[in-house]
Amino acid sequence: MTGYKNIVFDMGRVLADYNADNATREYTSDPDVIREVNLLVYHSGEWIMLDAGLIREDDALKKMLSRASSDEVRSAVRFSFQNWDKYNLTPHPGMGALVRDLREAGKKTYILSNVSVRLDHGKWKSHLETPDLFDGVFLSAPHKVLKPQRQIYEMFLEEFHLNPQDCLFIDDLQRNVDAARSCGLGGYVFDGDVRKLRDFLGMADSV
Repeated sequence: MTGYKNIVFDMGRVLADYNADNATREYTSDPDVIREVNLLVYHSGEWIMLDAGLIREDDALKKMLSRASSDEVRSAVRFSFQNWDKYNLTPHPGMGALVRDLREAGKKTYILSNVSVRLDHGKWKSHLETPDLFDGVFLSAPHKVLKPQRQIYEMFLEEFHLNPQDCLFIDDLQRNVDAARSCGLGGYVFDGDVRKLRDFLGMADSV
């Protein structure tokens, strides 16, 4: 069993699988449109600003639409942006059981994630298997800060009165884990393999 008292999870691609094209595929099967929507919405500067809480959703959408190459793409952009929270995030198999086992083992569990204000006010809960088993949740947009900025880790630790040496941070991106380590937390880069993570944590598989 790991000696860390607090296990801190990222949300997208850790607690929940994330596929940016799912919402667009609900609208169209055209691969060229899907590819353009992916670039216009999910790889845009506006998307980063939404996660940082620095732009309104209607303003972000307006800018995305202005760059679309056709009316068809504009319609797909609008649909995908307005519905991404319904389709793009789904619980990662096995993570709900892991969180439950950690809690039963006496660990505290937290979420520290870059997400837009659309998932604030508890709306993030519908995308996880065990949303009520977390001792605290820190989302980027309401605090206007992003991983891997040092400030987000410091704000998280301060908000929940945690000692960084007691915390293990689990994220899918190396840069975010490296930033957490620079603030004194332990770190683990999650590659989607829950069994490997269980081994690292010293947690046997659930029966």
